[in-house]
Amino acid sequence: MILRRATEADLPAIVALLADDMLGAGREVPGDPAYEAAFAAIEADPNQLLAVAEEIGRVVGCLQLTFIPGLSRKGMWRGQIESVRIASGHRGTGLGRRMFEWAIEACRARGCGLVQLTTDKARPEAHRFYESLGFVASHEGMKLAL
Repeated sequence: MILRRATEADLPAIVALLADDMLGAGREVPGDPAYEAAFAAIEADPNQLLAVAEEIGRVVGCLQLTFIPGLSRKGMWRGQIESVRIASGHRGTGLGRRMFEWAIEACRARGCGLVQLTTDKARPEAHRFYESLGFVASHEGMKLAL
């Protein structure tokens, strides 16, 4: 198992992982060209890192890291972890924990003083997992669809 920066060739597998999910099934559209533009924007931004877990040449996990500069907390950088997905056959194997440990270390290496994430309220099992990693539900998140 290796964890690495995603390439454009990984895009179909990443979108398939995003769609293979109770929430993603209703919002992702594999094959839509919008994903190519989004991938290009992520690749062009030095504060973005789209990563995959690969096993024997097959993508079995993904996540996106965003490195966020800020003024609060004395100009502290934050790492934001999003779009975490594990292939159904690899859930419960420790891959998610390994990916998070890798992502947290990547944030530490970039000088981040805090790592944050958002998680859908419909995912109580994910909440328990994040808490087991040391994350604390210290804030209430809000979103506005445009």
